[in-house]
Amino acid sequence: MPAATTFNHGGAGRTLYVQVIGAVILGAVIGYSWPSYGIALQPLADGFIQLIRALLAPVIFVTVVSGLARAGNLREAGRIGLKALIYFEVFSTLALGIGLVVANVVKPGVGMNIDPHTLNPSSLANYEAAARPATAAGLAQTLAHNPMLQIIFCAVVGGALLSFFRDRAGPCLNFLDSAAKALFFVVGLIMRAAPLAALGGVAFTVGHFGLGSLAALGRLLIALYITSALFVFGGLGLVMRSCGIRLWPLLRYLKEEIFITFATVSTEAVLPRTMEKLEKLGCAKPVVGLVLPAGYTFNPDGTAIYLTMATLFIAQATNTPLSLGDQLLVLGVLMLTSKGSAGVAGAGFVALAATLSSFGKIPVAGLVLLLGVDRFLNEARAVTNLIGNSVATIAIATWEKSFDRAQALRVLDGFRKL
Repeated sequence: MPAATTFNHGGAGRTLYVQVIGAVILGAVIGYSWPSYGIALQPLADGFIQLIRALLAPVIFVTVVSGLARAGNLREAGRIGLKALIYFEVFSTLALGIGLVVANVVKPGVGMNIDPHTLNPSSLANYEAAARPATAAGLAQTLAHNPMLQIIFCAVVGGALLSFFRDRAGPCLNFLDSAAKALFFVVGLIMRAAPLAALGGVAFTVGHFGLGSLAALGRLLIALYITSALFVFGGLGLVMRSCGIRLWPLLRYLKEEIFITFATVSTEAVLPRTMEKLEKLGCAKPVVGLVLPAGYTFNPDGTAIYLTMATLFIAQATNTPLSLGDQLLVLGVLMLTSKGSAGVAGAGFVALAATLSSFGKIPVAGLVLLLGVDRFLNEARAVTNLIGNSVATIAIATWEKSFDRAQALRVLDGFRKL
């Protein structure tokens, strides 16, 4: 796994972690004290994400092609893909169900007594337009235009072709390995700007939306964060136990990626680095290359929790009665829309708009209630998605007997201090 040697995850990594935390705090101070300056810093986060996004296609492509070509077993790719899809469906559905149960217990929208006719839905025009292809009717079209899946498909085909000519494909594979080293080196250089991206992202969020919106919808915000934490430490913690690894050491290992994701509200920003870290942890390259990117489309655990809680929140806030059958129908619609909106900017909010439009009973105008706090909710969604897909990759690698547990324990042992 040559790509796993390019980053220094020791002292330099801990320095980056401290810098990101400091940037998050400074960004919050700037956004709160000087909102206009905080809003003006948003390009720092956007530029960082765009730079990383530009490298996603080649990083995923060379990782999958090289891994499959060296493995030389096409059945392995099909087996990995099937196991991953089953895992994704089970845990996405579990996340949706947990969000539904918590929303019924906590009832975050009860007592708001909002008349939907008094809400101005004009600010939702862009979201509703983006939501149209994310409805159940347009799911196939949305997935067909998902660039992540197209990259994976092309890489699998390329790896399959090279595996047939593996004896003569040595120079090509050596080139791919060299390209992977170069790409991860570039990613490492870009990651040095992560504190600036964190500063810009948090400063914009606090400056644009203000901390007052947190108080207005505090019950929903707290419920989502607590529910996400229960899902991570409960459900995902059990999965990690079954793999012979505890969850907390993994979170320490991925702490930089978690904080960067929290600050930039983007899992794409850390995808190449997370792939490399999981390879170094002991996951086989083909598993990492197939499972982690695909999980960004098919395994949105954090988004799933948010969608059911936000849907019921709007229904409760607008006094829209929902029977058990209605809620189960919402659950079924969300199983489609949560995946159909993947790859769209503001995917969680777009999927929510698509769900309400498809269901028809809950007023779509109720989305206005979430506009001011959605960015804060999105932080929990993004972090949960990152952790969920990292755990999924380790789980699939374990089931495929492609996970070096001894190596993982050695690596994690070096990250005992936060």
